[in-house]
Parts: sequence; C-alpha cells; structure tokens
Amino acid sequence: MRKESERLLKRAAHADRVIALDERGHEWSSADLAEEMRAWQSKAADIALLIGGPDGLADTCRQQADAVWSLSRLTLPHGLVRVVLAEQLYRAWTILQGHPYHRD
Repeated sequence: MRKESERLLKRAAHADRVIALDERGHEWSSADLAEEMRAWQSKAADIALLIGGPDGLADTCRQQADAVWSLSRLTLPHGLVRVVLAEQLYRAWTILQGHPYHRD
C-alpha cells in the first residue's frame, strides 16, 4: 500500500484538486457531485481521483487529499469503482447540461 500510495500521489502532484475515493469519505448525492463538477469547470481545475487497490488507500492518500469521497459505504472492488465512478461523473455532467433528472 505504501508503494501504491507513493505512485498515486506522485501522479496526482500536478492536479489542482485531489479527491480520494474511500468508503469512509463524504457521500455526495448526484446533485452534490454536479455542483462540485460545476466548480471544477469554472476554475478549469485539473482533478485527480485516487482509487485504491484491493486493500484500499493508504492513510497518506486520504490525509493529503483535498476531499475524501465515498461512492458507497460498501467495500467495492477497485475495478467496479471505476465503472460506478464513470457513471456518476456522466450523471453529474448530464445534470449540468440541463437534462431532466428524475430525483428533482
């Protein structure tokens, strides 16, 4: 985990904002994520999303991140996290584009 965290943080060093994905993080609704995305876009921010391996993220990743986001309180395989993350980013983007959102 230590080596993985070093690699992740090195790759994220250029980012304007680093967000660690961890089940202990803050849960954003789709509308919350859309507002986060709006802020990122308005600042033309470069965002780094840290997804841990099978054992999760090291404490150093969570501590150095600007935010810790939980997609679910469940422990998810990191491959599935990528799919869920892509879907949630797409959903937030569609909200920002004015597409009808069934939860409004």
